[in-house]
Amino acid sequence: MDFTEVDIEVKNKRAKKMLLWFGIVSLIMGFAGWTSAYIVSSKREDWISDLELPQAFFVSTAIIILSSITYFLAKQAVAAGNQKRGTLLLVGTLALGISFIVLQFMGFSQMLENGYYFTGPTSNIKMSYVFLIAAVHIVHVVAGLISLLTVLVQQLRGKYTSDNMLGLELGATFWHFLDFLWVYLILFMYFVK
Repeated sequence: MDFTEVDIEVKNKRAKKMLLWFGIVSLIMGFAGWTSAYIVSSKREDWISDLELPQAFFVSTAIIILSSITYFLAKQAVAAGNQKRGTLLLVGTLALGISFIVLQFMGFSQMLENGYYFTGPTSNIKMSYVFLIAAVHIVHVVAGLISLLTVLVQQLRGKYTSDNMLGLELGATFWHFLDFLWVYLILFMYFVK
């Protein structure tokens, strides 16, 4: 490989990382808008501040944090040349990500059982925001799972090594972002009454 090929490869990696960060910043802006609207709406007369978040949301928070840890450990394992461990940790991350989504839907079911609906005569503005924010986050976790599946397939094909981990790094960065985003959102919804 000559100097020009190395230079192009470095620029390519930098461009892909920059595109990911542009996407992350746009997601931050979207969620900042929704949480800002939540704060503004909390001043309405029909805002009910004492509504409890479903317990499944708190369990799912622990699950997504654990999934971020397994993704981090998978990346470390691959960097250390332990491909089998890396693959097993990626599979574990996938299972935890799916569990997160299942728990989110269980949370939605708990809200419905308690008589809180997204729209309609028995809905209220606070729970409508909770439904919206959680549902939009779920959509992004699905995108993260698709990314994770792509990383897992590439890992099974032997693409990643300590010298070539770009796809794994990009996938991990997006996944960790989704983790931190949910932790922020659950804390926000819990403390902003």
